[in-house]
Amino acid sequence: MKIIGMIPARGGSTRFNNKPLAKICDKPMVYWVWKHSKEVECFDEVYVATDSEEIKQTVESFGGKVIMTSSDCETATERLYEVSKKIDADLYVMVNGDEPLVMAEDIVKCIPEKIPEDGFYVSNLMTDFSNPVEVVDPTNLKIVTNKDGICLFISRAPIPFPKGEMNYVYQKFVGVGAFTNKALEYYHNTPRGPIEKIEENDSFRFIENRKDCYYINAHCKTLSVDTPKDRVQVERYMRENNLDK
Repeated sequence: MKIIGMIPARGGSTRFNNKPLAKICDKPMVYWVWKHSKEVECFDEVYVATDSEEIKQTVESFGGKVIMTSSDCETATERLYEVSKKIDADLYVMVNGDEPLVMAEDIVKCIPEKIPEDGFYVSNLMTDFSNPVEVVDPTNLKIVTNKDGICLFISRAPIPFPKGEMNYVYQKFVGVGAFTNKALEYYHNTPRGPIEKIEENDSFRFIENRKDCYYINAHCKTLSVDTPKDRVQVERYMRENNLDK
């Protein structure tokens, strides 16, 4: 099975401009995501997909490979679809460019032992919330799955609501996912549904249409960098835990 790792890294961002180049421990954030992705032994290759010439030059300066994609891509998954049209593989694993704390041992958890016979497979990672305050924060996506790990719903609201009891561990979205060609074709050819538009999460491209989307608990420590404040927190954590080498 040929597996390609892909890191989406767009230049523009409404909340944090040129975020992939933000320095964390004296290196651009995209470097750390690339470094951890390169440590995944089953990846045949790792590419950074970007629409920015500045990001391209930065990635190539530390030895990374780059695929230029359109600036019209509205989502990271759409950028991955573009990559799949240029690089042939059986499985594409997307590691979001704002997840510098996700390690190789976490990334591999979204990779299946084999691809289903029908060729359709989608999985993402999640992890337990460690702080109740994070559960009510709308910037954190909450994941609810059935007993088989198939996603039932995703929301910025705290779901499920604890009306009956409090004995529940909430899970949050981690920006790592695996897709087959068939899944990416389906994503590209399917219009956004009403829930995807409201929640602004493109996993609903599958969920709203009753396509199985697996969420696997990686039980990992992660903090996606959405704001300059997040960057400071991640840098502090990396230095305190000797992850800055």
